[in-house]
Amino acid sequence: MTNTLSPDPIVETTRDAFLGGKVHVYQPASGRHRAGLDAVYLAAALPDDTTGHVVDMGSGVGTAGMCAATRLENITVTLVDIDKVALDLARHGLQDPENARFSSRINVLEADITAKGTVRHAAGLTPGFADHVIMNPPYYEADRFRASPKTDKAGAHMLDERGLEPWAKTATDIVREGGSLTMIFRADGLREILDVLSSRFGALDIVPLYPRPGAPATRVLLRGIRASKAPLQLLPGFVLHQGEGSNFVDEARAVMRDGAGLGLKSRR
Repeated sequence: MTNTLSPDPIVETTRDAFLGGKVHVYQPASGRHRAGLDAVYLAAALPDDTTGHVVDMGSGVGTAGMCAATRLENITVTLVDIDKVALDLARHGLQDPENARFSSRINVLEADITAKGTVRHAAGLTPGFADHVIMNPPYYEADRFRASPKTDKAGAHMLDERGLEPWAKTATDIVREGGSLTMIFRADGLREILDVLSSRFGALDIVPLYPRPGAPATRVLLRGIRASKAPLQLLPGFVLHQGEGSNFVDEARAVMRDGAGLGLKSRR
C-alpha cells in the first residue's frame, strides 16, 4: 500500500508498507532511489538466531534495518548514511505508530562510509562498533555504466572509481572479530566482491537469487565472518517469481509478505 505524504515539504514522499504491513517506510516518490526486494532479502539473509548490534551501512531510508528489527527481536540497529534527506525520512518512519514495536531499538547516524578512517571514527563509526553489518552498496561502477541523469538517484546507484574497496574497508573496521557481514549485489559483480572480501572475511556463503526458474541469477547474497578461516560455500539459491509472470513463488511470498527469514545458518 502506498499513500502520498510529505514529512519534508521539499520532497514528495510515499508511505510504503513492507512485510505485509509489519514495517512502514517513508521514501521519495520519485527522483531518488526507492527500496524494494533487495532490501527485504538483505534483511531476510540474517540468521534467525542473530543477536547484538546490526549496522545497516548505506541504509537510505532504513528499509533493510527496519525489516531486520521487526523479525529479530534481540538486535539493535544503527542506520548509517550520508544522505540527509534519506535519514530524515528514516527518522520520520521511526516515529510512525505502526513501527512502534521495533523503533526504540533503532538509531540513526549520519556518516560518510567511504571517508578515511579518522573521519569515519570521528563521526561515530569506530572500530568494533558492530556485531553485524548489512549493506546494499551502489550496484554500478562509474567507468562501466552510464549514471542516471538525476543526480540524487545516481548517488545511490553508482560506485565511484574506488569500487567496493571503501565499503569493504569500513565494514572490516567496524565489525568486531567473529562478527558478520551480509550484503546483496549484482550477480555479475561476484568477482569484485570476492576480490575485496576474501582476505578480510572467511566462512563466506554465496546465495544466488534467480528471477524465475531456469533463468541466470541476477543478484547474489553473500555472508562472511570477520577473521574466520572457514572455507567458502556456494549454497542453494532462491527463485523469486513463477514462470514468466510477476507472481512470487511461495517461498518468496513468505519473505516479502510475511517477513520470513531465508533460513541461513550462522557460521564461525
